[in-house]
Amino acid sequence: MSAVALEELIIAFKLGEEEYGVDVAQIQEIIKMKEITRVPKAPYYIKGVINLRGNVIPVVDLRSRFSLPAKEATDQSRIIVLDIKGIRFGIIVDAVSEVIRLPKENIEPPPPVAMGGIEATYLRGVGKVDNKLIILLDLEKALDLEEVMGEEEEE
Repeated sequence: MSAVALEELIIAFKLGEEEYGVDVAQIQEIIKMKEITRVPKAPYYIKGVINLRGNVIPVVDLRSRFSLPAKEATDQSRIIVLDIKGIRFGIIVDAVSEVIRLPKENIEPPPPVAMGGIEATYLRGVGKVDNKLIILLDLEKALDLEEVMGEEEEE
């Protein structure tokens, strides 16, 4: 068995004081905040859409989705553009921290209770790295991807 199979590459990012992570394989790129165009009747957590090199990408406000207090964008704020099952979308995060090699044995199953205000069903697990915990998100469940893309497909 190769060493690669024994660890995951995770991009860590901050929302408030908590650190979260998503699998690097799902990420297409990380961009600075840009103007977001609002979309009428979109779900409450869809901030709007951006034009990324001619492609219209819906942008999700993770703070809204996870019922965290709103926060103005800063120089550290980023949009992480993801591709999950062929669906491209962006998520707004307060800051991108680092790329982490996370050994699989350092990943615990998600706790049965909410962490950082996030429902346990949205979590893939909790990674332990250098005396800190990184909440690993299951974005497919957390974002209800059909709902994210629904507005775009109806037009």
